Amino acid sequence: MGLNEKPLSTLHEKASYELGDFEVPTGREEAWRFTPLARLKGLHNGKAAITGQAITTAHTPAGVTAEWVGREDARIGRAYVPADRVSAQAYNAFEKALVVTVPKEATPDGPIRIEVRGGGLDGATYGHIVVAVEPLAEAVVIVEHAGSAVYADNVEFVVGDGASLKVVSLQDWDDDAVHVSHHHAQLAKDATFRSFVVTLGGDLVRLSPSVSYTAPGGDADLSGVYFVDAGQHLEHRLLVDHSQPHCKSNVDYRGALQGQDAHAVWIGDVIIRVEAEGTDTYELNRNLILTDGARADSVPNLEILTGEVAGAGHASASGRLDDEHIFYLQARGIPRDEARRLVVRGFLGQLIEKIQVEEIRERVLSAVEAELAR
Repeated sequence: MGLNEKPLSTLHEKASYELGDFEVPTGREEAWRFTPLARLKGLHNGKAAITGQAITTAHTPAGVTAEWVGREDARIGRAYVPADRVSAQAYNAFEKALVVTVPKEATPDGPIRIEVRGGGLDGATYGHIVVAVEPLAEAVVIVEHAGSAVYADNVEFVVGDGASLKVVSLQDWDDDAVHVSHHHAQLAKDATFRSFVVTLGGDLVRLSPSVSYTAPGGDADLSGVYFVDAGQHLEHRLLVDHSQPHCKSNVDYRGALQGQDAHAVWIGDVIIRVEAEGTDTYELNRNLILTDGARADSVPNLEILTGEVAGAGHASASGRLDDEHIFYLQARGIPRDEARRLVVRGFLGQLIEKIQVEEIRERVLSAVEAELAR
C-alpha cells in the first residue's frame, strides 16, 4: 500500500454533491499533504468570495452542439460525483455548465476548442464542462486555460460504446493564477480515451484526472508534461479505477523543474477491483531536476484485489541531468547550454510527439524552448 495507511479502495470511496459532507482540509490529510493550502486563496475553505471572472467559450465543428445549461440538467454530474471539498464547492457554485455533444457515429472535420480565460484575481470563480461522445463517434477536444484567475472546476468526459475521444488540456495561465480541477472520463464498452495534459503556467495548479469504466473493453491512455519554474507548485493526482473486466490503462507523465522552490507533485493511484479480471495497466512518472532548490514528490500506488490480471506495474524516478550525456555532446563540439537543452528536449519530446494536433504540439515545443532559455 506504499505510503498510505489505508488501501486505495477506501481512500477514494467518499463522494458527494453536498459541500457539507466534506471537512475543510487542514493539510494533514493524505490527499492534501503536499498542497500549500495558504496559496489556494480560499478555494478549499469557502473563504474565497465568488466575485471572480473566467470566460469560457466553445468553438465546435459542424454537427457538434454546445449548450449552456443549469445544474438541474440531467447530464450534469452523471459521470462524476465530487470527491473532495474543492470539487464539491465548484459543483455547487458554478452559474452555467457547458455541455458539448458529439452525436452517434459522427466524425467531426476538426477539433472542438474550449477556451477558459481568467479575468483577474478579484475573488474566485467556478466552472463545469461536460463533453459527451455518443456511441461509435470520434472527436478531438482542446481545452485551453489562460489569463489570471482563482478558478476551480469539474470536467466530465462521457465516452459511449465503441466511441473514441482524444483530449489535450493546456494550462498556460499567467504567473499569479490558481487553478484546482477534476477531469473525469467515464468509458463505456470498447470505448477509447486518450488524454494529454500540458501544465506550464500558474502560481499553483492542482489537476486530478480520473478514469472509470462501465463495461468491458475500455482503453485509457493518460499522458502529461509539465515544466516547473521557481516558486511554482504544479500538482497532478491521477486515479484509474478498474471495476470492469478486460480493460486497459496506461499512464505516463514527465516533468522538468528549475529554480528555487519549484515544486512538482505527482500521485498516481490505480485500483484493480475483484471483478476487474483481465486488466492490463501500467503507470510511470519521471522528473528531471535541472537546478538546486527544486523538489519533486512522486508517489505511484497500485492496489490489486484480484489474481487474474493481464499485466500491472508502476514506476517513478526523479533525478538530475546525466553528466555523461552532457559530456558526450560537449565532446562533439556542442556548447554546454545547448547540450542541456537537447537532453531536456529529448526527455519531454518523446511524450510531446504524442500530441496529434500539430498546432498544439508545435506550441508546446516552443513553450518548452522558452522555459529552457530562461
